Amino acid sequence: MHAFDALGDPVRRRILELLSDGEQTSGALTSAIRAEFGISQPAISQHLRVLRESGLASVRAAGTRRLYALEPAPLREADAWLERFRGFWGQRSDALGTELARGSRERRLGRRHGGDAHDATTNAATSAATSAAISVAADATVTLPGTQPTTDGPTRKNGQ
Repeated sequence: MHAFDALGDPVRRRILELLSDGEQTSGALTSAIRAEFGISQPAISQHLRVLRESGLASVRAAGTRRLYALEPAPLREADAWLERFRGFWGQRSDALGTELARGSRERRLGRRHGGDAHDATTNAATSAATSAAISVAADATVTLPGTQPTTDGPTRKNGQ
């Protein structure tokens, strides 16, 4: 299983967050996940197995306890793959930030000068910034390794 497949589940992401603080016993992980997600111990064991098989987590025996640890290599690989998209999102984020700041400035000026006409301008600027953000998100096509883009989003290979 590829790291992105394993990271696609919120329970597994939460387990990795817990492991980012250091080794955890299977009992501690089970208690935390059961409390947050309300899932059974066997379901949690299955998530831990997926994380082990994907290389994102390792386990070692310590007496009668099983200690799980985060394995950073697959996360570094995912981060390296995502690096190529940071510039793309950074530029659009900067443009959105500029538009939002412009709208905020116009709202402050409108309050000082008390103009209803200015409120319309502010609303238009906010609407334009929102539209720009939606347009950027809609135009973004990111194909994850092992997936193929479609008109309704990526699909997994082998019909998974």
